[in-house]
Amino acid sequence: MLIEARPVNDAELGMLITALQRELREAGGGLDVNFEEHAQHLVGVVDGRAVACGALQALDPQVGAIKRMYVRPAFRGRGIARQILAALEEMALDAGHVVLRLEAGVYLPAALALLRSAGYGRTPAHGFEKRILVAA
Repeated sequence: MLIEARPVNDAELGMLITALQRELREAGGGLDVNFEEHAQHLVGVVDGRAVACGALQALDPQVGAIKRMYVRPAFRGRGIARQILAALEEMALDAGHVVLRLEAGVYLPAALALLRSAGYGRTPAHGFEKRILVAA
């Protein structure tokens, strides 16, 4: 899989976000309405087709938020979400963030399992959080 940075107005990214919003709505999770256009977006491409996405939004100089992670259903179970998450974490480190936060609802058990296995802990105030540090 190739992971590419894309602008917020990219057509393929837009289709992925639309599919994500539809899936969240059907699962009873609502919509991601608190999203800044200044976030950095990544798209996962398999055989020339955009199949996954995620974004990093700066909350402050040390804290970033992961937003809009999504993998098309036909491509799930292949480790693509884990690769997107790792790329977003690397992007966060490059930006100087030492903490990453994200929200994931209980109606998304696969997302919850991914977060736990990637070292994210549940916090009452912020959903999930992980301290990321550069190795010495």
